[in-house]
Amino acid sequence: MKGKQAGVAPRADPVADSRAWRVLGSSTFAFTICFAVWMMFAILGIPLKQQLHLTDTEFGLIAATPVLTGSLARVPLGIWTDRFGGRIVFFLTMLATIVPIWLVSYATQFWQFLVLGLFVGFAGASFSVGTPYVARWFPKSRQGLAMGIFGAGNSGAALNKFVAPVLIVAAGTWTIVPKIYAVAMLVTALLFWLFSATDPAHRVGDSASVAGQMRVLADPRVLRYAQYYSVVFGGYVGLALWMPQYYVNQYGFGIEHAAFLAACFSLPGGVLRAFGGWLSDRYGAYRTTWAVMWVSLACFFLLSYPPTDFVIHSAHGPLGLHISTGPVFYTVLMFVVGIAMAVGKASVFKFIGDDYTANIGAVSGVVGLAGGLAGFVLPILFGFLVDLTGVRTTCFMLMFGATAVSLLFMHFSFRPEALVNGRAKLAGKTPEGSALVKETSQP
Repeated sequence: MKGKQAGVAPRADPVADSRAWRVLGSSTFAFTICFAVWMMFAILGIPLKQQLHLTDTEFGLIAATPVLTGSLARVPLGIWTDRFGGRIVFFLTMLATIVPIWLVSYATQFWQFLVLGLFVGFAGASFSVGTPYVARWFPKSRQGLAMGIFGAGNSGAALNKFVAPVLIVAAGTWTIVPKIYAVAMLVTALLFWLFSATDPAHRVGDSASVAGQMRVLADPRVLRYAQYYSVVFGGYVGLALWMPQYYVNQYGFGIEHAAFLAACFSLPGGVLRAFGGWLSDRYGAYRTTWAVMWVSLACFFLLSYPPTDFVIHSAHGPLGLHISTGPVFYTVLMFVVGIAMAVGKASVFKFIGDDYTANIGAVSGVVGLAGGLAGFVLPILFGFLVDLTGVRTTCFMLMFGATAVSLLFMHFSFRPEALVNGRAKLAGKTPEGSALVKETSQP
């Protein structure tokens, strides 16, 4: 019976509704702090690169290591959330990161930062806990907005870029940042436990085996949503980690200015996720995701062009032409990409909220895993391409290619489904769980 109740909308009374919004508020705050901690090495990596004499590839590795653990842990934590409830799993996940965060201050060698980064990375896995935890407190008509508000905790990436440079400059050393973050995580965990709530009806119960929960992952739609999320979320994480040092190396800015400008991408990329949830509720996940991919593709095309000098042989002699993306135009384009990715992150999870109920935790865990692994691999590839070619805009060339592949994949995967659903409609049968059918029936 419990398994059947999982994902059922909460009772429509004022007390239940107030508890739902209290859960949403406390979870969003906790996830914001977790995400800031998860992105910690985006700023710490800049002084560490000089201190440890790292290459761009090594910088990408040290910045992305927490993302690896945060990605791999999403599937088991999502399953445990379905079985044991989001409140206890979220709380224990935060507690598990406090000591590793503190110990980062005492690390002195490259391998030590990598090992500790793996443990710090559990903070990022909190996403696959909070998503099903929050969603089950709201009816389907508001789940897109609720998950979008929770996902706005991605703005922790911007919070990290505002706070960490100030702490480093004020203290004169980077070691102050992990200590402050460890204390912040402890306080956040206690506040979350105080203000959150539990509803036993939201658990799938012991009758649902892990194998049963994982069986849904054979659904090709899950792989499809994972691929989309690897672009909108994986790309967001990879660029959020890479941008501060890109400003430093490409434009010669100091760490404070570089971090501030990089926040112009991270902040809308997190805060506007709630707006993406509303758009997905209103216009459907498919239409919203399709628009996001096209906007991102256009921006990455412009960002990909490296500084170039042309010599044109005219009738009046040679004419020099210089093409480059200055810091202002670059920041504006990244701001637009941040907005697009914020909307895309919400629209992908709207797909999941529409198509799955009792398995939201398991499915969101796998989709989050795909996005997180992309966020881990991309900074390393960014650094490798710079070391290989010496061209810093190769990171955007890679993102352009990934986005183009996603558009092609989306186009050809939904066309056959549309044909099948259309024939089923003519026969008087509407396939269950089809996101495309649901959306095409909307005004």
